[in-house]
Order: sequence, then C-alpha cells, then structure tokens
Amino acid sequence: MAGPVTHSPATVNAPRRVAFVTGASQGLGAEIAVALARDGCDVAVSSRRVEKLSDTIGRIEAAGARGVPVALDVRSQSSMERAMDEAAGAFGRVDVLVNNAAVTLRRRALDLTRAEWDELMAVNLKGAFFMSQLMGRHLVAMQRPGCIISLASTHGMVGFPERLAYGVSKAGIIHMTRMLAIEWAEHGIRVNAVAPGTLDTPTRAEYFAAHPDAKRAMLERVPFRRFGAPEEVAAAVCYLAGPGAAYITGQTLVLDGGLTAY
Repeated sequence: MAGPVTHSPATVNAPRRVAFVTGASQGLGAEIAVALARDGCDVAVSSRRVEKLSDTIGRIEAAGARGVPVALDVRSQSSMERAMDEAAGAFGRVDVLVNNAAVTLRRRALDLTRAEWDELMAVNLKGAFFMSQLMGRHLVAMQRPGCIISLASTHGMVGFPERLAYGVSKAGIIHMTRMLAIEWAEHGIRVNAVAPGTLDTPTRAEYFAAHPDAKRAMLERVPFRRFGAPEEVAAAVCYLAGPGAAYITGQTLVLDGGLTAY
C-alpha cells in the first residue's frame, strides 16, 4: 500500500507569484484579477481612479491573496513607470503582467475621427506595448523568468462593421505578442495573448436588449450559439500564467465558441 503523499519544504513554502492586472476596477479585468488570486497569486490592480478598485481588492482578499491598488493611466509614460514601481515595490517583484486596460469604439469608418483613432491606439496598443516594455525591463533586471498576457479580440482577426479602429488595435496586439515572444525568449519571458469573442456582460446585455437583431445576427456566427463568460477568459489567462503553459509563447488563445473556425 502506498504511503501518504508528502511535499518537500520547498513546495510547501514556495512563494506566491505576483501578478499585475491593468484596467481591473470592473468587468473582465476584475474577473481576471480575482481568478489569479484564487490560483495562487498576490495581485496588483490598476485603474485611472484608484478609489474604484476597492471592490476588486475586497474580492482578491476574500480569495486569500494580498491585493494592492495602483493608479495608472496607460496613455502616460510617467504614470506607467510609477505604477510598475509601485507594484514591484509592494511585493518585491512582478512575475505576471496582464495587459487588460482598453477602450472600445463602435464607429463607421467614414465617420471615424483622427482623435478617436489616436485615443484607441494610445490606450489599446501603445499602452500595452510600453507596459510590456517596462515588465520586460523589470524581469531582465531581476534576472527572473516571467510572462506577459495581453487581451486581444476576435475583432483583430476577422472583419466586423463599425469596428475598424478597435480591430486594428487588437490585431496589433496579436502581432506584438509574436514579436516580443521571439525577442525575449532568451530571457525566459513568455509572451502570449487571449482573444475573446463576444462576452456575456451587463454592458453587452444592455446593448443587445436595445438591438435584438444585432444579437441574433451575432449568435448566428457562433457555432456554439452562445456568448462567452468573463470567467472563461479569466481561466484562460490563469492557464497561460501558470506552470502548465511553460512551453507556450508567441501564441494567441482564441475563446470564441468557434466564430473564427469558419
């Protein structure tokens, strides 16, 4: 008969990983932060208004992890530098960066303004790259492996009306992921992305309640005939951040119910 399973002191006393999730005051970012906390991470979370993070911090702590709120505006380099310094200073290091902060826009290409384009690119793509750059510099300086996971979208993979600027910004995330994965592999830094399809969120439900035809048309494009749940995306992020994904880099994990399989 086999004896009881034992764990070495190194396993039992292994330090918790540290994650930093941007744009985590609500919605998908909050779900990702809480899922990482449940998965064994202490978590720094950010928002442009730090007081909006209290609910997320409460949920992280209820999961048995330590949470630290950080003010961050990804349109500002100085704000990004301060935020990374605060997150690393609070825990001694950061092991996982999740680039979730983003803005959305529904606008016909003929009506898209230069200001709207610049705002989308500044937050969704430029902000994600320069946060990744700060994380890369941090990991190289610490001589530690780590991982970066960015939120892309199926809008960056297939065509949709009225989503040009948003789709281009997310397509940029997908290719940035490939480029950084190749360049930073020598440092043990894994770089991946998650591309959700349409998610079943309160904001989306409100829109579809007012536009039932749009909901019907969208569901007809999804083989599963349902939208995704934020918790499913959070689980994918946890997988990519964990040891089971140690040989995965440069990839975009698509969660779309089969939308892009056509």
